[in-house]
Amino acid sequence: MGVIIARAHEPKFGLLVAVLAETGARPGQAARLLVKHLVDDPVAPVLKMPKSGKGGATDRAARKATTYSVPISPALAAMLKQETEGRAPDEPLLTRKDGDSWNSVNPSSQYREDVRAVVTAIGRDPEEVTLYALRHSSITRALKENVPIRIVAAGHDTSVQQIERVYSDQITAHSDDIARRGLLAIATQPSDHRIVALSKRRQS
Repeated sequence: MGVIIARAHEPKFGLLVAVLAETGARPGQAARLLVKHLVDDPVAPVLKMPKSGKGGATDRAARKATTYSVPISPALAAMLKQETEGRAPDEPLLTRKDGDSWNSVNPSSQYREDVRAVVTAIGRDPEEVTLYALRHSSITRALKENVPIRIVAAGHDTSVQQIERVYSDQITAHSDDIARRGLLAIATQPSDHRIVALSKRRQS
């Protein structure tokens, strides 16, 4: 989904799309971001992303109260920094155009028509492409860049087993490129060096 087109369609929605595209977070997680979750380091900015309630934790509320670091680009950090001006640390970081926060329980009910408009604008079918495609793209992109699966899983609040199950096609599709690095290089042209026969040792 085009971030530029999303921001042109509606800036607040576009910022949500930019966060999802860079972090690969679930929309419900991004909706729970607070101003204090932005760590605006000039070189290596991050978002302290709230965890989802998934993962088999016995206490879903306790899990959702914890965060994990997700790296973001300085450009996105600058856009988010503008959103924090004059706002308290515990206020929502991402808001809708009316100033209200996104519904963290069912945010799709608030952006569904925006998604359809942007997906249509980029020539895709809104019946097939959802905002969750940004998460799939983020995970697939990391796998293609040979980021270790354990790091990919941690950065997307999921498990290695889940990634191997859902994204096995993406993993195996590029495994040949990795394995090819270990192939023996066999010369296809005759060597300029003379071949010298080795004499047999006499039997003693």
